[in-house]
Amino acid sequence: MEAIRQRKGIMGGTFDPIHNGHLTLAESARRQLSLDTIIFLPSGNPPHKQHRLDGATDAQRLAMVQLAIRDYTQFSLDDEEMRRGGLTYTKDTILRMKAREPGTEFYFIIGGDSLMAFDTWYHPDIICENCVLVATGRDELALGTLQRKIEELEKSFGAHIVLLDLPEMQISSTDLRRRFREHQSVEGLVPDAVTEYIEKNGIYGG
Repeated sequence: MEAIRQRKGIMGGTFDPIHNGHLTLAESARRQLSLDTIIFLPSGNPPHKQHRLDGATDAQRLAMVQLAIRDYTQFSLDDEEMRRGGLTYTKDTILRMKAREPGTEFYFIIGGDSLMAFDTWYHPDIICENCVLVATGRDELALGTLQRKIEELEKSFGAHIVLLDLPEMQISSTDLRRRFREHQSVEGLVPDAVTEYIEKNGIYGG
């Protein structure tokens, strides 16, 4: 069996827009789990985010992620899901990554809400076979509730789940789009370079 060469985190999401909560979560996971790299993986056409009318284009979402992570030397951007046609599923992306890098251990980073619904994802068993799940809680999700869900997923799918020592930041991309549309402040919520890009290009009707 080939020895593990690297430990890479995968940070998926629509990033519409990317915000400081994403960056804090990614950096916390990298430090706490001693990961070599965090890969930001913007979603292409996920089944649960169809028909969004107020969002940025794929090219704009990519540009915003590039601006947000440019000063983080251990963060990288992968546009694989955007380049693929049709619906995109985490299972397929993980399998492709493992095929390319069989010696790499992957850590898939998700929020507490996503963990609670993880058993409804497409082939959660295959995802669990090929990566470690890294979750963070939300203030309204009690630790006991998360722990029970973790035990359930471990029993059902043989999942290996790590719970980060970090409360999930309460920043909503939906609320941020509204703030830009209504010309409200997003100071401290969105990287300055991303805010400037959004305002310059009139994204979200701002």
